[in-house]
Amino acid sequence: MRIMIAGRIRKRGHSSGSARPTDRRCATGEQRRVTRTMRQPWSWIAAMASERSLPARRRMAYPSPMGIRGVIAASEAHTAAAGVRLLQRGGNAVDAIVAAKLAATVTELPLTSLGGGGACIWGDARDGYEVLDFFGAAPGLGLTTLPILDFAPITVDFGETTQVFHIGKGAAAVPGELVGLLALHRRAGRLPLREVVAPAVAWARDGFRVSPQIAMIAGLIAPIVSHSPTVRRLFLPAERLPRAGDRLANPELGDFLQALGNGSPDAQVATYRAALLEHFGPEHGGLISAEDVAAYAPVTRAPLRIPFGPHTVLTNPPPSAGGGLIGAGLRVADELGLGREEFLSRAHQLAIAEILATVSEVRGAGYDHRLHADPEAIRQLVAGGRLPHWASHARALCSENNLGATTHVSVIDAEGMAAAMTTSNGEGCGHALPGLGIHLNNFLGEDDINPAGFHRLAAGSRMSTMMAPTIVLAGDRPRLALGSGGSNRIRSAILQTLLNVLAYGRPLDEAVNASRQHIEGRQLWFESPGLAAGAVEALQAHWPGATRFDSASMFFGGVNCVASIDGQLAGAGDQRRGGIVLFADDRGTAGPPV
Repeated sequence: MRIMIAGRIRKRGHSSGSARPTDRRCATGEQRRVTRTMRQPWSWIAAMASERSLPARRRMAYPSPMGIRGVIAASEAHTAAAGVRLLQRGGNAVDAIVAAKLAATVTELPLTSLGGGGACIWGDARDGYEVLDFFGAAPGLGLTTLPILDFAPITVDFGETTQVFHIGKGAAAVPGELVGLLALHRRAGRLPLREVVAPAVAWARDGFRVSPQIAMIAGLIAPIVSHSPTVRRLFLPAERLPRAGDRLANPELGDFLQALGNGSPDAQVATYRAALLEHFGPEHGGLISAEDVAAYAPVTRAPLRIPFGPHTVLTNPPPSAGGGLIGAGLRVADELGLGREEFLSRAHQLAIAEILATVSEVRGAGYDHRLHADPEAIRQLVAGGRLPHWASHARALCSENNLGATTHVSVIDAEGMAAAMTTSNGEGCGHALPGLGIHLNNFLGEDDINPAGFHRLAAGSRMSTMMAPTIVLAGDRPRLALGSGGSNRIRSAILQTLLNVLAYGRPLDEAVNASRQHIEGRQLWFESPGLAAGAVEALQAHWPGATRFDSASMFFGGVNCVASIDGQLAGAGDQRRGGIVLFADDRGTAGPPV
């Protein structure tokens, strides 16, 4: 499914700026009202978990012309369906995105987990916009010596190339996803937590059908998902790798989530933290200490604000690496006057390559160091004026993560609230929390987010990430909400999608799924489908040794984008990573067909 647009639908109240409930947790009578279909609330959710399973990826569901409650774009059908359910029951964009991400910890297990981390940007015209950073932190607080670590390399075979990752308990950073999702829901959610966790609980307990993409990713990281008995229990219940259409369940995680929603989240967080210390502490080959879990908390930050024509782009600030690099790219594009060239033409592709090369140079000029040491320099980088002197001349030799095990969800609701959230588990460390069904991250074992080397970041420091969930404002109202998975390619994927919409005026589906490029140092990777005559030859001439992809590839990320334009809702899912868009309406008909 590439795109579902709300056609001529005008969303009630959004374009007129109608009043909203003072307390986001208190829905109005109209917002609580559901139809006969949704009075049996598990009808289509239960059907999705049945033998009939999920719809074909490109099958479309058209919303009714009245009563649209919101739109969600995700990389997996269950994930999107969970968000739709919350919107249909009167929830807001935060309820929907938290429910979607909880579902993703069940159905997108190779990509995200309550043992991972992420970032979310959310807000509306009335209350403003914030970023919640719940990415991993470097462990080891209170430790005087480095313990003997369970930390070892494994090789992942991508077919045309291989890559080494490091896994083991010593690869696990202090995770933030569980407390981050809870903090976001407390801050801005409307519906009770028991309703928010319900879709994830159902699929964890009753099982779900594995999508082709998830089966493919599990196959790529086979050495990780088969590394220990605790992860084999999650991924290999049939003593083999999961295949598309297989049923997987995670009843331990289902029980944990159910208890989380039954009014005792603090008790469940305490149980989770105790398990971290018991199984990932220094005496067990890890680095996570009691001081680490006591000190960890999600951090609310003001987003980076990047002017671009009549729009303002809001994105993830330092210590995230991605937001500032996207901002640098937008500044260069603005200076070049990008948008006059024919889309996908030779001139367009060369201009994009120049912009991406400049972004790569910026990163190579001490950018990663300044994320922690001088974050104000990053804000100056994107605020306007001349590029800082440290970004004028540079070289970039950045490592690549060919998988980019990250996933993204975007939501806009009918009242004008937008939310975009990116989460990751790295590739996973190969060990899960016994009794909880939660696979821990391997953030400390990924080259691309440890540029100074493994275990070099000061204990307690928030790790950097390329994640850059983004909202684009027209005035003070959200026009776009988007983000991407894809490791270092996240910055290139989001930047090109933004330029495709804002500079070239392309329709949302084309903007998301058009051919992309990525540059690190002097190495170019590019997709060739759809490029105009002469564009491929020009890129290869200007970038000797460029790697050409003759079909769309998940290497270039997976942008999931939703939009609100003149009161109309739209969405586009990136086909590189199984993107899907669903609408929620009052009739309960916008869920995925079964």
